[in-house]
Amino acid sequence: MKNILLPLIAALGFGTAATAQTMDAVTSARLLPGWRMEDGTHMAAVELRLAPGWKTYWRAPGDLGIPPRFDWRGSSNLAGVDIRWPTPQRIQQGEDVTIGYHDILVLPLHVLAKNPGQDVTLSGSVDLGVCRDVCMPLTISLDADLPSDATARDGRIAAALADRPLTASEAGARAVTCTVSPGKDGQLNLRAEMTLPPTGGPESAAIEAGDPNLWVAEPKLSRQGDRLIAQTRVAHSSGRAFALDRSQIRLTVVGARQAVDIKGCPAK
Repeated sequence: MKNILLPLIAALGFGTAATAQTMDAVTSARLLPGWRMEDGTHMAAVELRLAPGWKTYWRAPGDLGIPPRFDWRGSSNLAGVDIRWPTPQRIQQGEDVTIGYHDILVLPLHVLAKNPGQDVTLSGSVDLGVCRDVCMPLTISLDADLPSDATARDGRIAAALADRPLTASEAGARAVTCTVSPGKDGQLNLRAEMTLPPTGGPESAAIEAGDPNLWVAEPKLSRQGDRLIAQTRVAHSSGRAFALDRSQIRLTVVGARQAVDIKGCPAK
């Protein structure tokens, strides 16, 4: 679990040099105001343009990544924001592999207004990790008005919404089961098995436990035809004992051809 801290420690160690590099990593960051939908909710997006060679992470980036964290407390007429993550990609970092994005990331935001008939002012910040030769944290401020009378769909946001991982049924995943056993130092060993046709080329996976206090190691994958096995370790961030709710487990498999989002993993 100590690997999670390495990007932050590395950035702090570089001081002003790290700050200069992170400023070069993102060429632009803005909110796309999007459109108000028939049900009164609003579809907007964060557009992040990364410099050549730079990458950023998906919501569950693995051992080496820094997951994005959003803070919208400066907003007005805002009841909630739901992030609609587009399909991530496998990113090779030396001998390590993580999951994330490069070049241009359009991250759709499904916005719930307190008063659907009025504009929403979306104002806040995002903490994210950027990575080239080293990985470093970066905080970006974001601010935009979301007009209540905006009805024209933004093609960039629509394309990002369409570029989502397949559901388990769409990908032909079935017979998904999980086995949990005691591990070292209070950790639990988690083994997920499923029938899933290959997603193309080398595959990576991320497993989320549904509890932000639980850390999940990068899974190790093995295949026998259409049978995929993912094995990992789960620990509580404070080191104390915990229970694992299998219904909240979320497994995302990423290959060269497609990604698959599997929710829930019943006992074998």
